[in-house]
Amino acid sequence: MKFALRGIRWGLLLALLATTAMAAAQDSEVVAEINGEKITRSELYEKEATLLQARYDFFQAEQKALNNLIARRLLDSEAARQHLSVEELLKREADGKVKDLTEEQLHTVYDIIGGKESFEAMRKNIQDSVRSARVQRARAAYIDVLREKGNLLVFLAPPSADIKVGDAARLGPANAPVQLIEFADYECPYCIKVYPEVKKLKAEFGDRISFVFKDYPLPMHAHAQKAAEAARCAGAQDKYWPYYDRLFSGSQLDVPQLKQMAADLGLDMNKFNPCLDAGQQAAAVQKDAAEAQKIGLSGTPSFFLNGHFFTGALPYEEMRKMVLRELTPDKGKNKSIATKAGR
Repeated sequence: MKFALRGIRWGLLLALLATTAMAAAQDSEVVAEINGEKITRSELYEKEATLLQARYDFFQAEQKALNNLIARRLLDSEAARQHLSVEELLKREADGKVKDLTEEQLHTVYDIIGGKESFEAMRKNIQDSVRSARVQRARAAYIDVLREKGNLLVFLAPPSADIKVGDAARLGPANAPVQLIEFADYECPYCIKVYPEVKKLKAEFGDRISFVFKDYPLPMHAHAQKAAEAARCAGAQDKYWPYYDRLFSGSQLDVPQLKQMAADLGLDMNKFNPCLDAGQQAAAVQKDAAEAQKIGLSGTPSFFLNGHFFTGALPYEEMRKMVLRELTPDKGKNKSIATKAGR
């Protein structure tokens, strides 16, 4: 039994080491030559940062494919260990534990979805649809158990970029072992959604994480530019982060409301109002936005965790795992790096 598990672990480890070596070879691959001077793939990625989003999209596709392959290998190994077929294993450990909806629950679902057909006509479709979804969740949960038991090591990493902090607002020590840089828009719904998750990270990890915020107001958000300027005007009075919190509180972001937020925080309005009205911070905001466009960011929120790029409103546990990998490089940095979001 131990030999079988050890075999699958070493098999996965060797395969993934080979993948890492292949990636390194690709980075050093010569993609062009000018008068004898070589251009490597890694130099292309470094100089042409606009490829970042495309590389991340490809990483996500790789991650999904890798998760599928890992799941198949783990299921094959566990099924062999228990002298079962994969189908028998899944039926016993996942499918067989799924319960059908009761009649009352079926009626509740029917009432919610409505429809022109009668309850009896839709009953089987509702039951089958809900059961299928529950089976998929049960299988995913079981595969998570196998991943933990298998002491899985994964070396596939997202693309990275060297992002300079510059004069951006920072929360936490500059020498913290983990640096999280966010490009965001105060009117972006996904930025608003991920805001409490970032706050939780800072609360949990304290001075071990340094959070840097950069402005990327998107053209479709009419109030985002002025909101970003207002935060910087508040920062000129040492109230950047309290004002930042107010902006993400779901309040209206028109100019009168921006001024009311400043007044509520006790700012000197004789300084704040001229700063906002005259657009004194507009150029600074656009400097961040220009940087985001230069590196090819296509939306918000976009993050760089110790240089590693990811985007979107990820669940807290996924972000927490990323931070923990950076804090424990010798123990867990490469362990189970493929996230649930990639499945």
